Amino acid sequence: MVKRIIYPPVWLLLGIISIFAFNELYPMIRFTSLLFQVLGGVVIVVGLLLLVTANGLFVRAGTDVIPFRNVSSLVTTGIYRFTRNPMYLGMAVVLLGCALTVGVVPALLVPVVFAVIVEARFIRPEEQMLRELFPQEYPAYCQRVRRWV
Repeated sequence: MVKRIIYPPVWLLLGIISIFAFNELYPMIRFTSLLFQVLGGVVIVVGLLLLVTANGLFVRAGTDVIPFRNVSSLVTTGIYRFTRNPMYLGMAVVLLGCALTVGVVPALLVPVVFAVIVEARFIRPEEQMLRELFPQEYPAYCQRVRRWV
């Protein structure tokens, strides 16, 4: 198994730092306006709601939120009826909201890069682990619910 030192919240933080670095490095490539700042703020709130809601469902189910640790149950209710990865989706949405709020074009790449990294380093290995832990339930769940949205 791959050793994961950098967990998803750290990738989120690195993404936010990258967005603000793009703001400093590419100040000429902008789309700033009050509309994008408000839209970005709303998108950030939606992402945070996804994170909080999904986390609450994990806590209620008694399973660990940290990837690959103490998986005791398969959560398929609430927001998990619509996406298999609402926490990762929430983080990507927060990054999108930050990019919209900052209003610098290259920053729009950050949520995409985040999604690619998270899918390769976390989602796909987690899916394999869940298939092994829940051999009947997880494949059936995957047929009903998409990975992202």
